[in-house]
Amino acid sequence: MQISFGWVDLLVASPAIALFVGSLVPVLIKALSGNKEPNAFVPYGIAMVSCFSALALLFGNWGIQGEFFSKAIVFDSLSMIVSMLILLATLVGLTLLKENPSTQKLQFSEIVFLTLNAAIGMMVFAWSNDLIVTFIGIELMSLCLYVLIALSEEERLSKESAFKYFVLGSFASAVLLYGISFIFGAGGTTSLPELKQMAVNLASTNRLFLIGVILFMSGLLFKFSIFPFHSWTPDVYQGSPTPVTAFMASGVKVATVFFVLRWMSLDIFTAPRSFPFVDVLQWLAVITILVGNVGALRQKSIKRMLAYSGVGHSGYVLIGLIAAGIGGQNLVGATGVVYYLFAYTIMTLASFGVLSLLERNANQEIVLEDLKGLARSRPVLAASLSVVLLSLAGIPPTVGFFGKFLVLAAAIKQDLNWLALWGVLGSVISVYYYLRPIVAMYMEESVLEERTWIPKPVSQFAVTLLALMVVGFGISSESFFNQFFKSVLEIFS
Repeated sequence: MQISFGWVDLLVASPAIALFVGSLVPVLIKALSGNKEPNAFVPYGIAMVSCFSALALLFGNWGIQGEFFSKAIVFDSLSMIVSMLILLATLVGLTLLKENPSTQKLQFSEIVFLTLNAAIGMMVFAWSNDLIVTFIGIELMSLCLYVLIALSEEERLSKESAFKYFVLGSFASAVLLYGISFIFGAGGTTSLPELKQMAVNLASTNRLFLIGVILFMSGLLFKFSIFPFHSWTPDVYQGSPTPVTAFMASGVKVATVFFVLRWMSLDIFTAPRSFPFVDVLQWLAVITILVGNVGALRQKSIKRMLAYSGVGHSGYVLIGLIAAGIGGQNLVGATGVVYYLFAYTIMTLASFGVLSLLERNANQEIVLEDLKGLARSRPVLAASLSVVLLSLAGIPPTVGFFGKFLVLAAAIKQDLNWLALWGVLGSVISVYYYLRPIVAMYMEESVLEERTWIPKPVSQFAVTLLALMVVGFGISSESFFNQFFKSVLEIFS
């Protein structure tokens, strides 16, 4: 694949370039000062400037649409949405990283560098219009996250989590790359536009292509924790620094699912021989929902509970992806997926943000006991967590309710009623474990000694704002749905 580019291509890529330039400055300052770590405000301020510059450049590119870098990446309304969600995750993640005891000390410049470059990898992944560029984006994102997890001040779990994520992630990447080689062998190209023209015919006549699709999809399903590729999620989420978990849980899932949505637009699942594959995906969605929600019931660690909850939410997203990929009224399914990811990003950042605020040292793990009586000692934080948990459970009028409603409604419109039924059942199960922390905060007395809270004003502001967004965006859901509907029209037209 030969890539050429001009000024317009660089303009489209300018948000990622701004992040990369910003990532270099803190480590350069540290190197020039004899490897002495500067005050945390310096790398944090530089990172904020680069993120807001990327956001400004992103809005400056509004109206620019098409394929760039010799059709290697695609930039459209959907690319705008995914980029804004990734930048939101990056901004909140960096804020939590600065004020969290496990990440605020000697290597904060390196943490900023890795976080910004992981965000670049997520953008490249989500924008990719060629399977080779997809792989490059995945690896850039993943390699940065492996190191980020290991840089925690916590001495045991973070290293174990980083190693486990590295081994399993490398295996998933190898499977994905092997799938790309089969697809290239069958179709003679890795370009998504070219594959779109021949996908239905290849899926109907070429088993090599179908094997490649299965391997490629298996690698992608690992990235957003679909059964049976989910087992790494609770351990890695638990062992990672909580701000890194927040950034990873939102950003990786957003980038992966947005790319899968673009991949689904190839219509490969409408070919006759691909129908058994669709049946397998449906069962994977059901089992993922059950495994995630039932697994969360047993957890005392809030972090592991949210990790299993995230697995369950991946199952809901997969329902929407199936509804988007089988033809018919696929626009409703695709729009539901986009809205669900929009909601999930806000809820995930807020929920892990609360845990980050509660942590007082690098080795502390927040369990249910720690939340008892929180409404009396920190009422704003308790209210924020309650709103987010109710939204994750799908209680109206929060943004989480409308996300689940749109995905399940899309399944019903596509005559996938049994999938919608399992989705509702999973939501009913989840209500129990989402209500447990709320009951502990408001209806139980603290059994711990009087706690001294470490002030984290910027993180507190970010979490409170996210909690308000959960309610505000839920009430104004119709306008967001209409905008997302216009965006998916561009890739499913």
